[in-house]
Amino acid sequence: MHQLISLYKQWSGQEPVQTEQLPMAGSNRVYYRMTAQDGSTVVGVIGTSRDENHAFVYLCRHFTKRQLPVPHLLAVSDDELRYLQTDLGTVSLFDAIRGGREAGGRYTLKEQELLRRTIRQLPNIQMRGARELDFSNCYPQAEFDVDSVLFDLNYFKYCFLKATELDFHELKLEADFRLLAKDLTAEKCDAFLYRDFQARNVMLVSDTTANSPQPYFIDFQGGRKGPYYYDLASFLWQASAKYPYKLRRELVYEYYNALKQFTEVPTPHHFVARLSLFVLFRILQVLGAYGFRGYFERKQHFITSIPPAIQNLRELLEVTDFPYPYLMSLLRQLTELPQFQQIPTTASRADGYKTTDRNPYTPHPQDGPATFSKYDAQGPLVVKVYSFSYRKGIPEDESGNGGGYVFDCRSTHNPGRYEPYKQLTGLDEPVIRFLEDDGEILTFLESVYKLADAHVRRYIQRGFTSLMFSFGCTGGQHRSVYSAQHLAEHIHQKFGVEVRICHREQNINQTLEAQ
Repeated sequence: MHQLISLYKQWSGQEPVQTEQLPMAGSNRVYYRMTAQDGSTVVGVIGTSRDENHAFVYLCRHFTKRQLPVPHLLAVSDDELRYLQTDLGTVSLFDAIRGGREAGGRYTLKEQELLRRTIRQLPNIQMRGARELDFSNCYPQAEFDVDSVLFDLNYFKYCFLKATELDFHELKLEADFRLLAKDLTAEKCDAFLYRDFQARNVMLVSDTTANSPQPYFIDFQGGRKGPYYYDLASFLWQASAKYPYKLRRELVYEYYNALKQFTEVPTPHHFVARLSLFVLFRILQVLGAYGFRGYFERKQHFITSIPPAIQNLRELLEVTDFPYPYLMSLLRQLTELPQFQQIPTTASRADGYKTTDRNPYTPHPQDGPATFSKYDAQGPLVVKVYSFSYRKGIPEDESGNGGGYVFDCRSTHNPGRYEPYKQLTGLDEPVIRFLEDDGEILTFLESVYKLADAHVRRYIQRGFTSLMFSFGCTGGQHRSVYSAQHLAEHIHQKFGVEVRICHREQNINQTLEAQ
């Protein structure tokens, strides 16, 4: 500590008037907020590994040169065990989206925008950060390779799988591990693999030129050359985040479009196929870490994090076929163990989708040419979805086909009975949270989705061009609007057909273009 204060004095010309130790993170580095007489602050860091500190110092200077959003180094000791950096404040992305996380994945529009802004910046640091970067300075290794993959997979085997006492054939498992490692490293990629890209390592900094805080990145000293899919999988499939289906889908799409600005991107089908491999690997890697910290170090926080991670694995296995038969069989047995059944496999999620729905980011053999939709439309079907008030009558079907399905939402709890929601609609976040917290509307829509999916699929097969769904409630403002919007988005995302939405009583019209 004395040497850190000496470094500060050497840099500023005077000792700090206050030095406050910051909460410890996962590493062995110790952070201090150091305050000058004028109230300005910097962050002082003491590390125990010169190689790790050297990696951070080198990368930080390189990223600053590339004008990337990272802290600036102000002073570094000769042995690189201590350094000073700019203070990025106290608000991390993890803190800023706490409300959505604690609400079971119901993120507000503001929280969603912070996530989008962050994910759009990720290719910036991965691709621009890799330019002219000397990866030999990375720690503990320069590149993501087969050996590092096998290390993590064996970490999962010994620290998690064996602790569950699930019986398995070690040689068969090792053979599939080697196949997975080969596939993960099959493509050459010169990106900067952040490795620890998570919400805790993103600081939100006020910017006088922007209306909202901007993401800055920290704790990248474990980075190396590698595939950009790894960081996307780490961020979006973090077990505790509970990102809902639609939001995760949108964030993948945001990332894919942002990546186009920096490099030639693969086709969507290839992209999602590769991403699914890294999602699988990342889940196994996380379970290994949770097993060590929970089962061996006996830290309860990590034990309670295991069921959400198992749920991520369960959902992935439900929607994706991987070419590792023994590993897949073993993982399915793992997800069925009684101690991991705390999260129901078919419960309605915060966005109204069931976990048994297929994930649009994991390709499936029966899919046609890949897009970011679940299925490719085989005909020029146009689906029209209406919300309406029964007081003003059921919407007419201009196609002359008789109007299709009409669903009555009036059996569900009505937010319009309460003053705070009277001026809002089913498109507004407070109403959405009210309906989803109550849960009746989600149960109602589960049955609607099953019926609608079968009907849309059959219409596509028969080459029909028009199908209509209508949702009615008392005023055509809350429940019917919510239901119509969610069914429309569900059909569009699952089948890729054109969907026209009409919230009749709100005078709102929207078209979701065919994909």
